Amino acid sequence: MNPSGLANTPYIWVNQMTSERAEVAHRLACLEVRGGNHLAAYSVQLPGLAGWVSCHPLQPSPRGGDVYYMSACSQGVMARVALADVAGHGEAVSTAAGRLRDALRQHVEQWDQSTLIRQLNDTFLKGAQKSLFATAFVASYYSESGELLFTNAGHVPPLWYRATAQEWSYLSDSTPLSKEIFDLPLGLIAGTSYSQTGVQIEPGDLLLMYTDGVSEAYDESKTQLGLERLLSIARSLPTGSAASAGKALLTAVARFRGAAPAADDETVFALQRRVVWK
Repeated sequence: MNPSGLANTPYIWVNQMTSERAEVAHRLACLEVRGGNHLAAYSVQLPGLAGWVSCHPLQPSPRGGDVYYMSACSQGVMARVALADVAGHGEAVSTAAGRLRDALRQHVEQWDQSTLIRQLNDTFLKGAQKSLFATAFVASYYSESGELLFTNAGHVPPLWYRATAQEWSYLSDSTPLSKEIFDLPLGLIAGTSYSQTGVQIEPGDLLLMYTDGVSEAYDESKTQLGLERLLSIARSLPTGSAASAGKALLTAVARFRGAAPAADDETVFALQRRVVWK
């Protein structure tokens, strides 16, 4: 399935296989939209956030169904990130990736992301076969207040490390007594309304967004990693930086798989609110 054997190689090598170097963080410029669905691993600086991303399509394909993008507003105070998992590969995914990029660019100045999500639901997979859909997690961050506004369209929940409590949990829009019902994936039903939830991100807090190629990894005995084991792994991750947490997560998942090959694209997008010393 993978004659090169790359799928079983620990993730510490990823940044050696792309021109985007992890050693120097890319500072996102005003109105810049950056990302894609190709092999990449690098650090990035967004307004108020330090980030690290690793996108690893299933070998030997150079591009996969995992799509990520990020943007910054012109005032330099707002960042937006989007991670999508398209159920497919090839030209349909590339077209969807372009629409995600264009939609983020069109709405780069808007804090409220409800219009963006509706547009993505109606047009993200336009023209594709009916069986194609995508899960997505979209978040907007306002650096002046530390507020994070997010929408989860059927995607796996991000891991959230709260520095003050030194605790890991999953980021969701659930409240006590509520039911665990997530918004539908994109592209299933036109006109679907999607909720957006605001949370406060404190200095040092970490968010680890990922695709189900990570949480649904299998080991040699066909045992799935699952969300419970993933949270357990997170509790032993380093929390000093987005890059160290993201790399350690992927290394731990590769260790769990052992000799079993990766069965899906694997993408991790780590973000940490930067600590400002006064």
